[in-house]
Amino acid sequence: MRKFFRLDQNHTNVKTEILAGITTFLTMVYIVVVNPAILSNAGVPFDQVFMATIIAAVVGTLIMAFGANYPIAIAPGMGLNAYFVTEVVQQDVSYSVILGAVFVSGVLFVILSMTSLRKTLIMAIPASLKYGITSGIGLFIAFLGLRMSGIIVESDTTLVTLGDLMAPGTLLTIFGLFVTLALIARNVTGGLFIGMFITGLVGFFTGQLQLEGFMDTPPAPVFWDMDIGAVFSNGLYTVIFAFLLVTIFDTTGTMIGVAEQAGFIRKDGSLPKARAALMADASATTVGAMFGTSPSSAYIESSSGVAAGGRTGLTTTVVAFLFILSMFFAPVIGAVSGLPAITAPVLIIVGCFMMEGLAKINWGSFDDAFPAFIIILSMPLTSSIATGIAFGFITYPVLKLVVGKGKQVHWMLYMFAVIFILQMVFFPGH
Repeated sequence: MRKFFRLDQNHTNVKTEILAGITTFLTMVYIVVVNPAILSNAGVPFDQVFMATIIAAVVGTLIMAFGANYPIAIAPGMGLNAYFVTEVVQQDVSYSVILGAVFVSGVLFVILSMTSLRKTLIMAIPASLKYGITSGIGLFIAFLGLRMSGIIVESDTTLVTLGDLMAPGTLLTIFGLFVTLALIARNVTGGLFIGMFITGLVGFFTGQLQLEGFMDTPPAPVFWDMDIGAVFSNGLYTVIFAFLLVTIFDTTGTMIGVAEQAGFIRKDGSLPKARAALMADASATTVGAMFGTSPSSAYIESSSGVAAGGRTGLTTTVVAFLFILSMFFAPVIGAVSGLPAITAPVLIIVGCFMMEGLAKINWGSFDDAFPAFIIILSMPLTSSIATGIAFGFITYPVLKLVVGKGKQVHWMLYMFAVIFILQMVFFPGH
């Protein structure tokens, strides 16, 4: 084990790696509860999403462990799971069709990861658009959490308004939100998970959480519940592009950030074994779609394990093992995911985390700032990540041309702008 994971060369040991793996798992295990809770709103059965979430996490994380020997964990990402639900509703199709779109984007992701096109795409898209997309998704999922909990409700006059804060579920959400905020502010390891646990405990004693069991045999996974043909017959190309683009940005940015923290980045800025690392999330997205979940990405929560001393794939092997163990807790996880008061605080707080990039946008340059702004504004208001991306990709090259900076724009952005304009004119709603 020491030799395989090169523990000595990375100045670590088995005990440190195991503790780091446990730390990373505790900070990201919330996804096992939150992902089924979100995707169930699209009609995907709880057991199917539960097992698909774990399978995708285990596959991606183990590829990262054995292929790249990095302490970076993979699992279905936040934001795109919410986008999955809105596309099922807006496109008026079954969840199997959107799963097909995820699968197609996953296959494209794998192909891109095997070539230099992924790097070219990342370099071609300006930082302001990347930060705008991430921040827009943050608002998107935070708004979803507020709606799920009843803190914000529909209004005929103002579209949305403040809900009944004294309703039992809403009151429990507010309690859970402040408990979790306190834990996060105090830098408590696994604060999101602990906050969910405390909220669930209060929900149990107040009769809002009904438990019919604790452990059981894992549910049988569902394989290939997809309709790939309907993806193309419904013209869901923008949906595929949105899944692909956001996953690329999200996972690449996270991977670089954690790699820098761990000291893996070379002096020339390159990342050793980058191709193997990039294949981990691409493979997890493809496999996850086969079993019934939204796209996967590298988790920024992996930084907690790195901070605890994790430096090799042994850390992520421990994470994968713990995800496998979580299969046996389907009854309690199913009950917890069915109570929005437990999962909504996580969406709101993770949404806040995703706003960090706002500080890196050059707000003093209008031609950089407005495309980011329109992305951030339109994502939550249209309930569509794809629409936000389209608005940003159209306005950015147009503004650059107007101010005489058209040559600074990569040709791929002009191509995307034309594609998005044609899509909005001839295929609105797709």
